[in-house]
Amino acid sequence: MYEELIRFVRDWYQSDDFIPLHAPQFYQRDRDYVLDAIDSTFVSSVGEYVNRFENELATYTGALRAVAVVNGTAALQVSLRLVGVETNDEVITQPLTFVATANAIVHNGAVPVFVDVDRDTMGMSPGALDRFLCDKAIVMSDGAYNRQSGRRIAAIIPMHTFGHPCRIEKIIEISKEWAIPVVEDAAEAIGSWTGGHHCGTVGDVGILSFNGNKTITCGGGGAILTNDAVLADRAKHLTTTAKIPHPWDFDHDEVGYNYRMPNLNAALACAQLEQLPGILEEKRALATAYEDFFEKAAWGRFMKAPKGAKSNYWLCAVALDGVSERDTFLKKLNDAGVMSRPVWKLMTELPMYENCQFGDLEQSIWLRNRVVNLPSGVRSGE
Repeated sequence: MYEELIRFVRDWYQSDDFIPLHAPQFYQRDRDYVLDAIDSTFVSSVGEYVNRFENELATYTGALRAVAVVNGTAALQVSLRLVGVETNDEVITQPLTFVATANAIVHNGAVPVFVDVDRDTMGMSPGALDRFLCDKAIVMSDGAYNRQSGRRIAAIIPMHTFGHPCRIEKIIEISKEWAIPVVEDAAEAIGSWTGGHHCGTVGDVGILSFNGNKTITCGGGGAILTNDAVLADRAKHLTTTAKIPHPWDFDHDEVGYNYRMPNLNAALACAQLEQLPGILEEKRALATAYEDFFEKAAWGRFMKAPKGAKSNYWLCAVALDGVSERDTFLKKLNDAGVMSRPVWKLMTELPMYENCQFGDLEQSIWLRNRVVNLPSGVRSGE
């Protein structure tokens, strides 16, 4: 059965060479825009492509504003500060995520708390969130507090895993009951929609990533999305070293960050964003082909977009029978030059987060032991 899958992947990519998990593809338009930025001599954070990318990204996602930054982790760190996270606060997130989600919490001096995910979305479970808050939290005059630790619960970060939208609308409902702001980690979800909204635009603030392995890329890069103009202005101020605009004077009014996206990267981001519809069309076609393959093979469970949602299928994934089959799968495919990888270790398995508070993680553990990612990149060609 492994041989059939390897042949399927090689036929799809029409290649007998090594097939990576998700390699970027660049076209003439990408080169033209980058060379234009170079010719302008504005290659740092001041340049027309930065403003253009922010405007076009806001239009595409439906967000009121987008603020371009150097990467998704920086976007998360600043977003948490925007919604009021302070030193020694707690932030609730999920254990099945890339480490940057938890790291961004700690970068703000706060403490992560982990609640379980739903098996079908692989994103934060509203039920697990509700149970944790009802069991552990109490509302005080200045916000919700964890009765066990005594810390203020300052934010919630759900993550849209592999581009599959989580049940963000229900999470928002719960967050409002407890007066806790929501920062959406949509790092993997450019082009994913739920309930008529683009991922990252439902919470108080959302973030995207344009790392080299993402659906569209500008080498690094990230963005903060919000429908609050005041938060957007503050995001731009904080990420530009909190510098008060002036033709020549250097005046800064608080501790900020040098996190603005350079114009050179923004030029590439503009070109990639223009090509996003075609990229998404091919990625969804591949996902359909994988789904058909596993259904006919009666082997594995292809992780489909949740009902009522539209996924970008950033990384296609299949759930296997358990750890033994997962490990055999990984060895067979990688030995054959077809890259596959397991999902991340749970945050609670990492030494820096193993002592953090967490609830019942049954579904996270189930997914951790079974799910692997398959080659999901776009085929080369103009």
